[in-house]
Amino acid sequence: MKASSHRFQSIPALLLLLALALAACGSDSNAAASPNDGGSSPVTVHLGYFPNITHAVALVGVARGTFAKVLGKNTLDASKTFNAGPAEMEALSAGDIDIGYVGPNPAINTYVKTHGDALRIVAGASSGGASFIVRPGANIRTAQDLHGKKLATPQKGGTQDIALRHYLQVNNLKSTDDGGDVQILPTDNANILNEFKQGQIDGAWVPEPWASRLVNEAQGSIFVDERSTWPNNKFITTLVVVRKDFLDQHPDIVQKFLQAHVETVQYINSNLPEAEKVANEQLKKLTGKALSNSALDGSFKRLDITYDPLASTLFKSADNAYALGFLGHRKPDLTGIFSLDPLNNVLSSKGLQKVSAS
Repeated sequence: MKASSHRFQSIPALLLLLALALAACGSDSNAAASPNDGGSSPVTVHLGYFPNITHAVALVGVARGTFAKVLGKNTLDASKTFNAGPAEMEALSAGDIDIGYVGPNPAINTYVKTHGDALRIVAGASSGGASFIVRPGANIRTAQDLHGKKLATPQKGGTQDIALRHYLQVNNLKSTDDGGDVQILPTDNANILNEFKQGQIDGAWVPEPWASRLVNEAQGSIFVDERSTWPNNKFITTLVVVRKDFLDQHPDIVQKFLQAHVETVQYINSNLPEAEKVANEQLKKLTGKALSNSALDGSFKRLDITYDPLASTLFKSADNAYALGFLGHRKPDLTGIFSLDPLNNVLSSKGLQKVSAS
């Protein structure tokens, strides 16, 4: 009787030990799945960019698998493309993309509207590559000939839209929405080309390859190569921005992406003919149509590929936008818009000169 009683008394102890063991296993499992742990689950990086030559680094980096390779166990979703920057920045603010290639003005506007909470600029991608093209029958030879004309840009508040409005302001002209007589129509790039051919618009300020396509396919002429309006013919056209929450949570992934970004910039600049073909193949994949050789060559000739954000030109773009009434009643403080440490870490590791945020 005593032996039997002892066996029954030991059963609760065994059950307790088993419960503790199961709890320990569950605790280990949860720790392994924690996003803050070094052994966390793979992250999907959602990338946004345009099917434009001004976004050649994105086109080539995606096509060659450079981004995907450097991300290792993490994956790249490059399925989201955009016509213009404001729409892309809406997607970034909503958390639909994590990293984006975009022009300076939409990035600035988003930073200001969200009081710096939405994004950080982490690199440059291109300089130049935007022009004001006019229709041959529009008889535009001087700035004053723009009175009463109908012009287009990809989207109101976008980088080319601000450039056109600033050009009008410098030449004492105003758009109709500002009390003047120059009509500016926000229009998708593909529709700009069609409307230009049909004579429905008189000109357009557009990025490459659309400027070259207006020249080659619609007999347009370059009225203003935007490079001519900037010191040393350099100004930032495309930047790399990162959603701030993503940068805070995954600085290592951002730095790896920037490693691939820098390597892609170097590849394009060292292998331009081959890089042009790669970019064109990616454009065909995204849009269903490749560029002609003349449009492709013209696009790259008016463009510089760079990882330098050319910060001083971004601040000038902000000044232009503010003067046009796009950034509120007080001049915004942009001192925190750049986060260049990850890029400079990559540059230092490659023996390259660091870039500045001023």
